[in-house]
Amino acid sequence: MELSEAIKKRRSVRNYSEEPIGQSQFSELEKYSREYTCGPFGAKVRFQLLNIQPLGREEMRRLGTYGVIKGARLFLLGAAKESEGAMEDLGYCMEKIILKATAMGLGTCWLGGTFKRSAFAEKMNLARDELLPVITPVGYALDELSLSDRVFRFSAASNKRKPWSELFFSANGISPLEKEDAEDYCEALEAVRMGPSASNRQPWRMVRDEGGRYHLYLHENKIYNRIMGKIRLQNIDMGIAMSHFEIVARELQLPGNWEREEKAPVLPKMQYISSWQ
Repeated sequence: MELSEAIKKRRSVRNYSEEPIGQSQFSELEKYSREYTCGPFGAKVRFQLLNIQPLGREEMRRLGTYGVIKGARLFLLGAAKESEGAMEDLGYCMEKIILKATAMGLGTCWLGGTFKRSAFAEKMNLARDELLPVITPVGYALDELSLSDRVFRFSAASNKRKPWSELFFSANGISPLEKEDAEDYCEALEAVRMGPSASNRQPWRMVRDEGGRYHLYLHENKIYNRIMGKIRLQNIDMGIAMSHFEIVARELQLPGNWEREEKAPVLPKMQYISSWQ
């Protein structure tokens, strides 16, 4: 399965079979977790697969997810050293691993505020200058949705996505970008639109300038995004958007890379992130 296809197929899974994944799949995921250690901003990130199956009942209880996740026995933990762009780089790298898992037929679910962070951090031997913003369970999804699954999907309106007119704009940053004007990048933008985000807030915005470059912005909810201090989930969302855009562009053999631009358009109430050029 191409990763662009995995973007379309992936959904959040909160109810898992207790059947462990195969050794070949585990080894493949381990390989990917070692491969993605640096994102577009150069921040150092690292990942660890944690199998909680051999742990005692009390220790498993300490590694809780507040009832959000059922049956999971394997977790992918993502840590980043404190630096500018660290949240974006973590989201960028971790989403690639998650999409690899999707392509392998495995379920995942981004968790940012609904797990016992200190207990998982201890298992990862977190350094003083590292943060553990997010984790995800990894495993075989049960067909039946759990009660928590239904509640979360309803409250976050997980199946709903903002329309193009609210996300993508022409050079003035006000007029919606028409799909025909996006030309070859239409599929890459659609992949951004379909991306997962914290509480499904979809905070990404993109502007196509007159030179055909695409500039990514964060439409930040500051109260929501900064409640956990240095851990900023909406900045992680920006990394996910960057990953989706790049994956599709690469598969379509479109040229470009993510780079920060000093003269990027300044938009009111928007935080500039990076540009595809």
